[in-house]
Formats: sequence, C-alpha cells, structure tokens
Amino acid sequence: MKWIDKLSWPVVIVLVATLGLAPFSPQPHVLEKLAMLFGGTLSRPIDIFDLALHGMPWVLLAVKLLRLGVVQKKG
Repeated sequence: MKWIDKLSWPVVIVLVATLGLAPFSPQPHVLEKLAMLFGGTLSRPIDIFDLALHGMPWVLLAVKLLRLGVVQKKG
C-alpha cells in the first residue's frame, strides 16, 4: 500500500477528473453504471468492465484519503 502513499495528489485528481468522469456528456459512465448496479441491470461483461474502469480512480481517491487519515491519527 506504500505505492498509494507515494502517488501524488495531482495525479489522483487528474485521474478522477478525466477517466473518473468521462464521458462528460450526457452523463458520466460511472454514474450510469452505478445506477445500473443498484437497479439490478448491470449484467453485461462490457458494463461491468466499464464500471471497474471508470470507478478505479474514485476507489483510488477513497483509499488515499483513508490512508491519509490513518497516517495522521498514528502521528
């Protein structure tokens, strides 16, 4: 998990702002796929891959924020 700590914040923010929100119109894929997931219609492999691809930057951001909180509490 140290590689996450070494990853710079600007890189994570650029990933979230680009891949995490692409395409910008009509709605980001990650929101569309999350709606499908909660609606029970996320079944095609391409849709699952799309959710993983566009969701990865958001998961990375969440993990980095959680690790930052844990590191600050220890120190």
